[in-house]
Amino acid sequence: MKNKSDYRKERLDRGIKARSDSIFLLSSYRDLLYMIFPRLILIGGLILTPFVLNLLGQVYWHKVFILMCIMTVLALSWELLALSGMFSLGQTLFFGVGGYISGAFNHYLGWPLFLSIPIATLGGGVICTCLLIPVLRLRGVYFAMITLALPVMLARVIEATRIFGGTEGLSSLSSFPSLWAETYLIVVMLLIFFFGFRRLMNSDYGLVLRSINDNDQAIMASGGNIYWYKIQVLFLASATGAFAGAFMSHHIRFVGIPVFALDIAILPIAAGALGGMGAFAGSTIGTFILVFLSENLRVLGSLRIAIYCLVMVACVVGLPEGIFHYIQRKYNQFERWVPVGLKEK
Repeated sequence: MKNKSDYRKERLDRGIKARSDSIFLLSSYRDLLYMIFPRLILIGGLILTPFVLNLLGQVYWHKVFILMCIMTVLALSWELLALSGMFSLGQTLFFGVGGYISGAFNHYLGWPLFLSIPIATLGGGVICTCLLIPVLRLRGVYFAMITLALPVMLARVIEATRIFGGTEGLSSLSSFPSLWAETYLIVVMLLIFFFGFRRLMNSDYGLVLRSINDNDQAIMASGGNIYWYKIQVLFLASATGAFAGAFMSHHIRFVGIPVFALDIAILPIAAGALGGMGAFAGSTIGTFILVFLSENLRVLGSLRIAIYCLVMVACVVGLPEGIFHYIQRKYNQFERWVPVGLKEK
């Protein structure tokens, strides 16, 4: 009988994975299918889910699906910052500024949402970038604490000065022409941000950003201006978060102090931890799971928070690498038991 202690588990890349690392090495339709299959699942799932929900008559879950996509866009903006060496605790800064800009233009000036949302996206990116430029030299927890403090400060200013409706917020904002137009607009934008950010981080420019995250001192020693790179990434991330906030304000037809809520700031971090840090797909999977779980547990009242946290902790402890990295490893590798070595006689 063989002793299990004499063997160890070995992981090897599948042959197709080894041949498909470069597009020039594709040798068959099987290799091509291997590469595009995960992307087809993402794109097909986002496109077909609304149709399935409509056939089942689930209008509520159709709106929850839109909420999932909005929160995923916000999570992607957080992941972009994290991959560039900027750990943020205040995505609500981007989310809230974008929501208020779009809501104010629509409420006070009567501008249509298809004009106010792009202005809020660009304007939110510029405003948030200008607010955070002075603290870009801070690292780690110091930068994170500033990003956490700024949205709290803005919320108190709005509450004290009663601007933009004060504690009552701005209501009766314009809605989208139809539920389907709203659905596929956010789906298309989600895919643009997802594949755009992936392409960016896999380029030479993204290599510099990852190097800043790994060792910014080495980049500075080689003559690179890391702060100029951080400003550019900060604008991209803040504009993305502002778009999510602007879209949300018209989705629920309201914008107020709740857009600066702490749970919105925690969601992207929790999604990254659950789905897998260092991958946009991880944040996407994590956000969909957490929003779906939160909505299903809503009937339990305050108890849902405890169960929500318990499930998240169990997933993180059971799969510390993240759900996406686990699935990716299983997809790209196979495991086998091999002898440890020759036993001494």
